Amino acid sequence: MSSFGSPGTGPYAGKPTPPQRGSFPLDHDGECKTVMTKYLSCIKKVKGMNDEECRQLAKSYLSCRMDRNLMAKDDFKNLGFASESDTATATTPPNTESQGR
Repeated sequence: MSSFGSPGTGPYAGKPTPPQRGSFPLDHDGECKTVMTKYLSCIKKVKGMNDEECRQLAKSYLSCRMDRNLMAKDDFKNLGFASESDTATATTPPNTESQGR
């Protein structure tokens, strides 16, 4: 009895498909290791705060993984990165002087 699965079934013949989100294939060849190491150093340096430099490194890491088919390609806005025009709008306070008084 050396087989797993249902009794009487042969070896699994299906083709595995990568997951959409949540877990990803491991980077066995270390293709994105340098970016990952820089990101982890950044997080350690800022003590886990949401620093812009670290966010850019995280974005680079995800881009590296997508470019090498280590995760499904997706828009960065779906991965928690607002577009640069959204970021500029969010950080610019509204003009209160133009409101009538």
